[in-house]
Amino acid sequence: MTVIAALPVRCVWSGDDRLLAAVVVCASLFLLIALVLPLGTLFLKSFEDQQGRFVGLANYVRYVETPGLADSLWNSLWTAGLTTALVVPSAFVFAYALTRSAMPGKGMFRAVALIPILAPSLLPALALIYLFGNQGFLRSWLFGGTIYGPLGIIVSQVFYTFPHALLILTAALSGTDARLYEAAEALRASRIRVMRTVTLPTARYGMVSAAFVVFTLVITDFGIPKVIGGSFSVLATEVYKQVVGQQNFQMGAVVGVVLMVPAIIAFAADQWAQRRQVAVVGARAVPYVPKPRPGRDWPLFAFCLLVSCLMLTLVGIAAWGSLIKFWPWNLSFTLDNYAFGNFISAGWGSWSNSIQLAFWTALVGAPLVFVFAYAMDRARVLGPVRDLARFLAVVPLAVPGLVLGIAYIFFFNAAANPLGFLYGTLGILVLNSMVHFYTVGHLASMTQLKSLDPEFESVSASLKVPIWRTFAAVTVPISLPVILDVAIYLFVNAMTTVSAVVFLYSPATMPASVAVVQMDEAGFASPAAAMATIILLTSAAVKGLHVRLDTHLSCRSQAWRRR
Repeated sequence: MTVIAALPVRCVWSGDDRLLAAVVVCASLFLLIALVLPLGTLFLKSFEDQQGRFVGLANYVRYVETPGLADSLWNSLWTAGLTTALVVPSAFVFAYALTRSAMPGKGMFRAVALIPILAPSLLPALALIYLFGNQGFLRSWLFGGTIYGPLGIIVSQVFYTFPHALLILTAALSGTDARLYEAAEALRASRIRVMRTVTLPTARYGMVSAAFVVFTLVITDFGIPKVIGGSFSVLATEVYKQVVGQQNFQMGAVVGVVLMVPAIIAFAADQWAQRRQVAVVGARAVPYVPKPRPGRDWPLFAFCLLVSCLMLTLVGIAAWGSLIKFWPWNLSFTLDNYAFGNFISAGWGSWSNSIQLAFWTALVGAPLVFVFAYAMDRARVLGPVRDLARFLAVVPLAVPGLVLGIAYIFFFNAAANPLGFLYGTLGILVLNSMVHFYTVGHLASMTQLKSLDPEFESVSASLKVPIWRTFAAVTVPISLPVILDVAIYLFVNAMTTVSAVVFLYSPATMPASVAVVQMDEAGFASPAAAMATIILLTSAAVKGLHVRLDTHLSCRSQAWRRR
């Protein structure tokens, strides 16, 4: 008998392991510096007075005792809750029509429903002011009420958040096993019972995710309540008042911390719901193809038509308002409202700043996010560091843009910070936008990488081919559509965001979305609508270019899929 002695095996890192470990460390350091340290600084500042002395919970006590500040929390919660209650059911019906009916015009309805994503959140608020404001054409429809306040906020937020809920619910309803419906039909189950026992269970976690996404978007949005909120105070506008209006940065930090609480709770609840989700489509699943049924299809068609008409009306009113001379007294058409230099010092430069901001956010952010995601997915070493990087990659989803902006003020404006040279430059806007919208790109990249067989790297290692060469020659070409999707996502969001950059711009770097806020504050409603329209057209043009480029890339780099 041969006895083999058990000898200690020394773990030897290969060159590929060292490279992936270095990238994981870089990802962790990037997220620590650009996210964790600023948020930590914000939290510490909430316990200091304006002279920088530690005062414990005094700022929080003053927050609770100040009626206006305390009321803003309740106002934010109930408006966000009511908006969620309106958006999720209507988005579910719309998504059901797109995925479970045979109605005509699905592509058109889907395209129209996604238009709000391409526009700044202020656009629906401006359109509602034209219709129902103090000089609005349909003001009498409010029977003496006012659009300025919770009514305007809720209606505008429904328009703004609807496509986000629709995307989630469409994905949830798309994954359906046709055999379940065939079995229900064979058992002569009623349509109501099929809805209750088959359709709703398959989409319930999508509905939960949609609800938390809508709630978080509403409670953290700044643009809509700033434009149409009037004297109705919410947390987002209170942060702005404390920091910009009163220069009370410490109280702004307190409100920022309070603003994070409901967002974090919603995020944690969404993560809990996702962990409880189980697969509803197996390997033997049969795709569901809806059969024509007039009693179902035409009512759904009418609903989608109504929603689409309302969305196009708001967009059309905003575009129309940008072309009139002096609303509401002189309604003749003019292009003078697009001479932005007459209304704001930055003029068309603000649009140029947004183009640069969006371009660099997409150009730097998309490759960075994908490379970091690749290293986190493929690294076989540094387990705790890799897990930390994965956790930090999803944290930005729970951090409101306003909070991140205030945190950047405290962190990058500190005299001892060697990165302070970024403050007031376009670079800090790019960094802020990359971090704020990091999570969605990371999750999309991880989803793509999970679909690629790790055998690519194993074969390359056996052939002694460096992993970076496999990454460049195999992984990137296969994943180009997803990388491009991430780039467009970053571009459009950097182009339209207000809350993420409203505290960080300088006169030389003012983005177009902030210019809309400033022109509206100055009473220039038509020029503000004109700038919002320009942002929408720019985002739509880039999205159209994306569709064409994606088709071209599919023909060139995805030919293997058709073999």
